[in-house]
Amino acid sequence: MDVQPKLEILADAAKYDASCASSGTEKRDSSDGKGMGSTAPGMGICHSYAPDGRCISLLKVLLTNACNYDCLYCVNRASSNVPRARFTIDEVVKLTLDFYRRNYIEGLFLSSGIIRSPDYTMEQVVSVARKLREEHHFRGYIHLKTIPEADDALIAEAGKYADRLSINIEMPEETSLQQFAPEKDVRAIRRTMGRLRLKLDEAEDSRSAKTKARPQRFAPAGQSTQMIVGADAASDHTILHTSANLYGAYRLRRVYYSAFSPIPDASRALPLVQPPLLREHRLYQADWLMRFYGFDVGEIVDDSAMLPLDIDPKLAWALRHRDRFPLDVNRASREELLRVPGFGTKAVEHIIATRRTTTIRLADLARLHVPRNKALPFIVLSDHRPSLHRLDAAGLIERFKPKATQLGFGF
Repeated sequence: MDVQPKLEILADAAKYDASCASSGTEKRDSSDGKGMGSTAPGMGICHSYAPDGRCISLLKVLLTNACNYDCLYCVNRASSNVPRARFTIDEVVKLTLDFYRRNYIEGLFLSSGIIRSPDYTMEQVVSVARKLREEHHFRGYIHLKTIPEADDALIAEAGKYADRLSINIEMPEETSLQQFAPEKDVRAIRRTMGRLRLKLDEAEDSRSAKTKARPQRFAPAGQSTQMIVGADAASDHTILHTSANLYGAYRLRRVYYSAFSPIPDASRALPLVQPPLLREHRLYQADWLMRFYGFDVGEIVDDSAMLPLDIDPKLAWALRHRDRFPLDVNRASREELLRVPGFGTKAVEHIIATRRTTTIRLADLARLHVPRNKALPFIVLSDHRPSLHRLDAAGLIERFKPKATQLGFGF
């Protein structure tokens, strides 16, 4: 098979993996003329976004979509009736370099189905990164998927060449993974995550040590994972509780949520329709609250409960805790300000910096790009004080829900 049809098959097969952002890595460039590529922003046509809002373009492919495993939710499972293809190591290397020269991409996201054995698959994936770095001096971004049961030496070598490593936990509960992916072992996945964390900690210690020795390099952008949402009956509380555990235990940079997408010839154990994409969006918002706003899982969503789809999770929390509002913006602590609907982390930092020299007024919110309609019922400013009756009104939540729209007739 020629490279072009291989690329069509293997790029399409990789689209279900959402964990391909490229934030957090070290900055490298080839301005000295000794290499190729860089991790600087603004290098080409962009297809994904980093947490800082920067557009990222990556060649996102599988080494092969042939797989020994028969995970029910995966379109590339062993029993799936889909066209199969496999790149050689040199083909992936050439594609990456050619695409970079054309300014199409600024990095590579490489995963693979399991072929022969985990060690063999991991060795093939690592060989691509090794060849790019050592033979072609490629300095762009590289994200590699790790195989849970692969040898520790291969994992260590992957971290030497990759900016980020990731391993997908797939399901929020062990019982679901056993049901949908019986060949996979959640304990093996977590063991690999633990090994990655130890190596990341060692690399961090070597960078902070005051010695002349060159610091150890191991995946400077850290590790990430992905969970499928809606393939099983797990609630949003269960999903977020699993994410909180992963962040705490393995210091993950990111947990990605991927809404289950129905696949051809699917198992009867899978749902017939995909969950609302808005559910995936709400999970990301809730994840942000845990990571950057100081919220615990129990504050965001109750046990066995789902996040509301009609309003965002921070607004839902504020409406459940109206006794904490209205909040005086000129006096409140940083932690309190972060809980005001419509206030982002950057806006809060600007507010704290500004109020050291002057009083925050209503007009200042526009300059901070704060959505006033969302924030005003919950805050007090020098020239604004909301009515307590309005804050306690039973219909306040209706003000924030999206307006109903007339459905079309489909013709």
